[in-house]
Amino acid sequence: MYLQLKNEIRGKTSFISLEITPPHGSGNAVIFEKLDATKLKNRINAFVVTDNPLARLKSDSVITAFKLQEYFSKPAIATITMRDKNKIALQSVLMGANELNITAILALTGDPATSSNQPNVKGVFEANSTLLLEIIKCFNAGIDYAGKEFGAPLRPILSLAVCNSRANNPKTLQKKIMTKLRFNPAALITQPIYTLSNAKVLKALFDEAKEQTKADTELVFGFFPVTRLKTAQFLTSHVNGVHIPQLLMQQLSGAKKISEEEELRVGTILSKEIFKELKNFHPKLHLMGANNFKLLDEITA
Repeated sequence: MYLQLKNEIRGKTSFISLEITPPHGSGNAVIFEKLDATKLKNRINAFVVTDNPLARLKSDSVITAFKLQEYFSKPAIATITMRDKNKIALQSVLMGANELNITAILALTGDPATSSNQPNVKGVFEANSTLLLEIIKCFNAGIDYAGKEFGAPLRPILSLAVCNSRANNPKTLQKKIMTKLRFNPAALITQPIYTLSNAKVLKALFDEAKEQTKADTELVFGFFPVTRLKTAQFLTSHVNGVHIPQLLMQQLSGAKKISEEEELRVGTILSKEIFKELKNFHPKLHLMGANNFKLLDEITA
């Protein structure tokens, strides 16, 4: 799966990954069956499994990635955040994932622990996601973070990273992109993008950073369909680095005043248009949608 994913990400044709959020409990089979009932599964190259997003308790990302990979015979990328694990736990999880042939890891700093739905949670946050990227670099060199050689060789690990899709100061965003690119991840996945102009600016910043760092990294645009005004408002207020244009907000607001059905219809049409524009400009995208596979199937058809 390692080589298959590496080649598909870095290939010249389209690449589409799909975000999967594990259940709160043991409902993975239900989620898989929902996806299996759509044609969406035939359009994607890989899965990206979230790690307790918004610090809300969910099933383990590595175990879910393993089950996905077995069920669909497609590469699964496990997200690991810095919020919940120290250096020992991070390395232990990476070794365990390697045993399960989960060899693609999306490194995230993670949402603040204060967002959690569990009582009195404290975040670990020994560092940001670059520490995990550095640990993966060590593992690929045959040593742990303390420099000790492994008793038996591990499978190569493919690292992936994330970046904001927009910033008030583009140069500040570019510096953050360059920090990630110095670890040469296979892909840099952006937060959701909603305008072609935003995509073009971000691509130009990335291309310049890639040239300067000589990284062999591909840019993957994040896409989260907005079919409800409340979803747009949530993304704007809770997700850093996401910009939803005022015109889109106004169109959803106007449709909502007519009816919820009209709001959904208008939101779906607008999301289809945005997806098509992004894919025509840069055919490497990451789909997010809170496991609403039916909606993503319709938008990407």
